[in-house]
Amino acid sequence: MTATEELIASAEAHSAHNYHPLPLVVASAQGAWMTDVEGRRYLDMLAGYSALNFGHGNPRLIDAAKKQLDRVTLTSRAFHHDRFAEFCARLAELCGKEMVLPMNTGAEAVETAVKTARKWGYRVKGVPDGRARIVVARDNFHGRTTTVVSFSTDPEARADYGPYTPGFDIVPYGDLAALREAVTDDTVAVLLEPIQGEAGVLVPPPGYLSGVRELTRDRNVLFVADEIQSGLGRTGRTFACEHEGVVPDVYLLGKALGGGVVPVSAVVADTGVLGVFRPGEHGSTFGGNPLACAVGLEVVAMLESGEFQQRATELGDHLHAELNLLVGTGKVTGVRGRGLWAGVDIDPAHGTGREISEKLLDRGVLVKDTHGSTIRIAPPLVISKEDLDWGLDQLRAVLG
Repeated sequence: MTATEELIASAEAHSAHNYHPLPLVVASAQGAWMTDVEGRRYLDMLAGYSALNFGHGNPRLIDAAKKQLDRVTLTSRAFHHDRFAEFCARLAELCGKEMVLPMNTGAEAVETAVKTARKWGYRVKGVPDGRARIVVARDNFHGRTTTVVSFSTDPEARADYGPYTPGFDIVPYGDLAALREAVTDDTVAVLLEPIQGEAGVLVPPPGYLSGVRELTRDRNVLFVADEIQSGLGRTGRTFACEHEGVVPDVYLLGKALGGGVVPVSAVVADTGVLGVFRPGEHGSTFGGNPLACAVGLEVVAMLESGEFQQRATELGDHLHAELNLLVGTGKVTGVRGRGLWAGVDIDPAHGTGREISEKLLDRGVLVKDTHGSTIRIAPPLVISKEDLDWGLDQLRAVLG
């Protein structure tokens, strides 16, 4: 057996089979490239589902982490530490908000947002106790906790985890009329992804997000934007909501906020929303730890320059122009996305999304499938145009 085969066999024997990874074992990575245990190199066109927006081993982020490792990594929130205040202030400023509630994973940020919205509904809006409802979109992906999968419509994510948490109303994504019908006096929030990533990089119709903003403002409902995948530069703007000039009440951030170094997530809103919490009502031992804050601060600084948003815009325009040339050729049936992020629907005659991903793996390119025939392309924002073109050449070669 090769080293790859031995390590995969060991993982299969000793870990739960809750993932179906592509058959490679990564040993090192830098920038947009990864190297496996056999010494083969691969172009990363997935970027950890946007967790690696700034590439593998980004020198600025690694340096920030190393410096903090020598000082202090964890205090718990029982004490203050000297990176916390600056992280919260700078992240709030980046978002145009007043307060930050730091957590660790994206799912924790979503769970925190659910709790925030309900508490706000009872304490501020005046919804009768136990009646708060949150409207969500069909085909959403907000995480894998029991509460979050309670409002999933994906059978794989939801099946066999009941009884489910009540209090959620599901409407079709992109349908303002259905959303308007679903909002009642007991609605405390509308929780949406500005672009649905796991569903296949689905971009809502023009005017949808601005319509959601208008509706939620008129009905005194919080607009909660899950920007965990779409935010922090991926779409060519700091936040995907910016493409429609929309500012939600609450931003949910994660993935790239940790720079691919540590898990960092956050709920960001104004004092009128996050101010509903009192000491002891919510928390996290690791949330806002010194190491997370040090890395997160460097992420904020990198985004403040606008460099990565510009790269995502320019390379994204090129990516979509090239991919759209494949539509109607009998190879690709559709392309969606914004910035350096695309969902590509493969003509079934050429194989499933998984089969295309495996063929690209053989040619040194890493992507991942979703929902049968779709592959997602989301390389690190540091990728060069030459490497991006090489990756697209491999896709064209695989499709024949």
